[in-house]
Amino acid sequence: MRSSVVESIRAPEATRSNALHAGAWWLWALGLATAASRTTNPLLLGLIVGVAGYVVAARRTDAPWSRSYGAFVKLGLVVVAARLVFTVVLGSSIPGTEVLFTLPELPLPQWAQGVRIGGRVTAEQVVFALYEGAKLATLLICVGAANALANPARLLKSLPGALYEAGVAVVVAMTFAPNMVADVARLRTARRLRGRSPGGVRAVLQIGLPVLEGALERSIAVAASMDARGYGRTAQVPAAVRRTTNVLTLGGLLGVCAGTYGLLAAEGASYGLPLLLLGLAAAVAGLRLGGRRAARTRYRPDRWGVRAWLVAGSGVAVAGLMIWANGYAPEALHPGVVPLVWPQLPVWPALSVLPGLLPAWVAPVPKESL
Repeated sequence: MRSSVVESIRAPEATRSNALHAGAWWLWALGLATAASRTTNPLLLGLIVGVAGYVVAARRTDAPWSRSYGAFVKLGLVVVAARLVFTVVLGSSIPGTEVLFTLPELPLPQWAQGVRIGGRVTAEQVVFALYEGAKLATLLICVGAANALANPARLLKSLPGALYEAGVAVVVAMTFAPNMVADVARLRTARRLRGRSPGGVRAVLQIGLPVLEGALERSIAVAASMDARGYGRTAQVPAAVRRTTNVLTLGGLLGVCAGTYGLLAAEGASYGLPLLLLGLAAAVAGLRLGGRRAARTRYRPDRWGVRAWLVAGSGVAVAGLMIWANGYAPEALHPGVVPLVWPQLPVWPALSVLPGLLPAWVAPVPKESL
């Protein structure tokens, strides 16, 4: 009896029939990103990045989009470096007393008051820039995790009919970067096997032309495939239904934006959740009505099963627990910079991030990971 229960819980081998719904991966990643947006503690942000990286390492495939996670990590490091450079060169509004060094200050005209180039750089300014850059980098890495785990084509197939055209544009944009990264890696390997240096300005120029040529050929093939499948053809619906659809969709999206802002802002926690729920309800109703214009069918639609609920629920749980942590441990989630204090790893907020590891055990296992 016990062995049968264990076998039912253990993640099966991924097949076409039991593949995890792509939307579950995005909800999980957005949950981690929401948690990252609620803190500037570098230890908690590092824990969120570690959770995302572990799940990606355990459940990604060898598809081209799965290799883009490293590119998002590098992009996050670039964001942190850029944030530091702007703080050092352009200064910051954060006061500080621990002066690290002083740069020559460029005098500016009278109309540019409040802006400076150069001057003194304090430790408080640098630490604040590191915290803010790390938060933005963590958000990018969470998006990269979803991009590496979710199949863009299956995600497009799961979109409502009203979002099909916009979804195609988004999916094509999402798949362009991973395929370009794969092309660059392949060409660098080919140059290395031929005994040529994969780095340098000359190598970049010689690699860039084949990459652009491959992207152009891929775009032409995608356009021909979309035209052959009847992309862009719509059905006729009454004018009243179209107007109702526009009102519900736009109103719902505005409600979602306002509710999300309320949840992210400390002052709007009371009205954020009700407004978000009302906006989601109106947007879903508008999308259901708008789907009548899409004259298309779905072949073998992806099912939202128990494992998809567990994956999506783990991300939602991390977001909810971190939002709750802002109420009982705000100082731990936002370590002070004036005066400077060492960031501490709070126990309960750190435990709140660990449910994000659940997909590493419940999501179907890719064949190459067995």
